[in-house]
Amino acid sequence: MDYNTVMELPAAGDEVETMLGVLERNRRTFGWKTGGLDAAGMNARLGPSAMTLGGLVKHLALVEADMFSHRLHGRDPGEPWNKIDWDSDPDWEWRTAADDSPEELVQLWRGAVTRSRASVAEAIADGGLDQTGSLVWPDGRSPNLRRLLADMIEEYARHTGHADLIRESIDGLVGEDAPQEVAAP
Repeated sequence: MDYNTVMELPAAGDEVETMLGVLERNRRTFGWKTGGLDAAGMNARLGPSAMTLGGLVKHLALVEADMFSHRLHGRDPGEPWNKIDWDSDPDWEWRTAADDSPEELVQLWRGAVTRSRASVAEAIADGGLDQTGSLVWPDGRSPNLRRLLADMIEEYARHTGHADLIRESIDGLVGEDAPQEVAAP
């Protein structure tokens, strides 16, 4: 799949093409809403919220690693995630994003997306959307890839909405889909 040409969903795609298309469209739009800003832009806040674009970028990098490395394949999510004591600092990614440059944040997120794409492609090759993940819920059930993709799409949709509001407050950037010239993450 050429991720730089994914802009719209296939008109009559199968389930895999449609779900991956929705996820890629959300990733691209999120990248557009958080891209091209300096540190002040990445650390801007809206109203009483502590949420920043930098925090959103770092959070989604974590969710990508957790969803498609840990939950799907049972693998170590990698650095920096495996070095954090999440019990004592559950909001670490949100809190520390201001310590990272915009370039570091984007690189962290793009690296996570690249690894996620490979993990998802591996799972599709091994069993399609019915491939069961490694995560086991307290009731003994394990979500399949279809459910994990749906959860990831939901995560992006929610946070792209947050990013949309924050970005508009910074420089007036509005819009629903990234322009064609915006590269995929």
